[in-house]
Amino acid sequence: MRILGLIPARGGSKGIPRKNLALLRGRPLLAWTCEAALAAQELAAVVLSTDDDEIAGCGRRCGVRVPFLRPADLALDTTPSLPVVQHALKAMEALDGRYDAVCLLQPTNPLRAANDIDAACTLFRAGGADSVVAVRPVPAHFHPFWTYLEDAEGCLVQAAGRGVVARRQDLPPAFWREGSVYVTARDTLLEHASLYGARMQPYLVPEERCGNIDTLRDLQEMERRMGAA
Repeated sequence: MRILGLIPARGGSKGIPRKNLALLRGRPLLAWTCEAALAAQELAAVVLSTDDDEIAGCGRRCGVRVPFLRPADLALDTTPSLPVVQHALKAMEALDGRYDAVCLLQPTNPLRAANDIDAACTLFRAGGADSVVAVRPVPAHFHPFWTYLEDAEGCLVQAAGRGVVARRQDLPPAFWREGSVYVTARDTLLEHASLYGARMQPYLVPEERCGNIDTLRDLQEMERRMGAA
């Protein structure tokens, strides 16, 4: 089974200008994901998808392949991940032949380790899932059985629609998407046009390697966190 490692890094960003090149502990943010991807054993190739020449140069210096530039219409603020992944997969298959799956690695998760990539890919290889998604447990006080929405009359209704669960011990496990690793089958991406498919399996990311950078404050906090490690 051939799994393509894909790092998406467009030139534009709102929260932090030129975010993918912003320095984190003296290195471009992009470099942390490139390093983890190249150290992973389960990826047949690692490619960078970008619309930006400077980011492409950074990726090449980090050692990842940049055989194409992403079209401008796939690098907008409103562009979802799916068409970006589909474009990269088709471009790489034209060069390298068929891949069985794509492992999507966002540069905004610098704490992700090669072990996390390999563990998620190994879980996917075991079969039976359309995708494997990195997750963390939802804290009990945010559990969907204990959260409410406001209806048209201003009254609260349970978000999950499952009735009241009174005790924390009776709450079933719930998870939120952590965002650092997505492994998706080729057919799910191209034939069913989905990043997830009908069968998603969870990869539980250790808490110490969980962290996403969207804003300058996130970047500053990550700098402090990594410096204290």
